[in-house]
Amino acid sequence: MNKKYIIKKNEEIQKIISNSNKIVDKYFIVYYKKNSINYNRYCISVSKKIGKANVRNLLKRRMKDILMKNNIDNSNDYVIILRNGIMNLSYIDMKDIIIKILKGEK
Repeated sequence: MNKKYIIKKNEEIQKIISNSNKIVDKYFIVYYKKNSINYNRYCISVSKKIGKANVRNLLKRRMKDILMKNNIDNSNDYVIILRNGIMNLSYIDMKDIIIKILKGEK
């Protein structure tokens, strides 16, 4: 995923979480807010409760891959928080659920 599509600054993340819409799912919590640029930006967060560092990094890489391959043009900033049940999902199930969430909230 290109660096311009990633949100890293804590101030931006906190602003999105505090002043945005929220979608809660069994596996994800998604905060989203309109932005003034013509592409989506993402922040992917995985709690330490989910697993060791290699498991968390695997889940982040999968999410980034899903978001890169499925072009969703909403001009939003997203903070995606992965929840505890996500380890039991396959890549395809994870892809179906997150794409449905991101496309369904228009």
